Amino acid sequence: MATPVVPPLQLLGKLGSGAFGVVFEGIDGVHGPVAVKVMSRSPTEMPADWDNRKAGLLAEAQSLSVAAHRNVVRVYSLTEAVGGDSIHLCMAYCPGGSLQGAYEQGPLSLDAVRKIATEVTLGLDALHMRGMLHRDIKPGNILLDGQGVALLGDFGLVTDRLLLGYGSAAGYSDHIAFEVWTSWLTSPKSDIWALGMTLYRLLHGERWYTAAQAPRAAVPAGGYADTLRWLPHVPSGWRRMIRKMLNDDTTLRYQSAQQVLNALSALVTSTWRVQVNADSVRWELTTGKRLKVVVWSWQSPRKHKWSAWSEPTGTTGRKKTLGGCATLQGAHQTIQELEEFFERC
Repeated sequence: MATPVVPPLQLLGKLGSGAFGVVFEGIDGVHGPVAVKVMSRSPTEMPADWDNRKAGLLAEAQSLSVAAHRNVVRVYSLTEAVGGDSIHLCMAYCPGGSLQGAYEQGPLSLDAVRKIATEVTLGLDALHMRGMLHRDIKPGNILLDGQGVALLGDFGLVTDRLLLGYGSAAGYSDHIAFEVWTSWLTSPKSDIWALGMTLYRLLHGERWYTAAQAPRAAVPAGGYADTLRWLPHVPSGWRRMIRKMLNDDTTLRYQSAQQVLNALSALVTSTWRVQVNADSVRWELTTGKRLKVVVWSWQSPRKHKWSAWSEPTGTTGRKKTLGGCATLQGAHQTIQELEEFFERC
């Protein structure tokens, strides 16, 4: 018997897991390092149901294989394992991992979020132009390649058919758009809603995001975009864009990924580094040989204080006061003063 020219796919260490499968690092005889998503039949899944799901995934892989784009994780193959109870989705390996870890560590800078948003939206536009939906846009499904370029990944819910159970089947309902909760109708604008939710999360980080009411509890009631709590340094243009992406009325939302790209191109950015703590927020910005620092702290919901100063990054120079309040004051006044300060800076 002849020896195969191409070595078989090898599974290595586990990279992560989700509702639709387990992802492993792998070695492919043709492509080298790859990521392999193993999707298996559930113990409670009837054979006929598994066969139907498997057929759908195989058909989906054919669509994804032609959806090649710089900002979409490349799908190489989808093969059935021996025994037929699992299938292996072989994809390009992204050594930078997902944005989930960065999101958990805290807010990303405006500069970083606009770069990520632009790259992801380009990938989303490529999918939509092919009549496909992603259906599960969130920080954990945005991957970074070796050059730090953001790509849309995890295709557990990508489909060119409109399936019921959008998002909820993955066990992650925070990114389900208003119209899906109310009518189960999905469209590219449902992906735009999820992208808006993702950008809000990246701008604010996990601690700030989880301190508010969970979207899955608030979105079905309507008007969610108007309830968002913003960190004071986020400019008004960013807020308007994200609110529009999260509008309950799909006709008032951005109608395409191209429209989102146009909005992103007009945004003001900065490189403020932000740290959200249990009872304070700290901002830092280096300009030349000076470091600007802003600290907002609170003792209770009604007792807030803020201060801002600049200091030398080296050993010479003196500290300069830039603003702040002398006594404890209410949250509303403090946030207003901070917003005015960041507008000036």
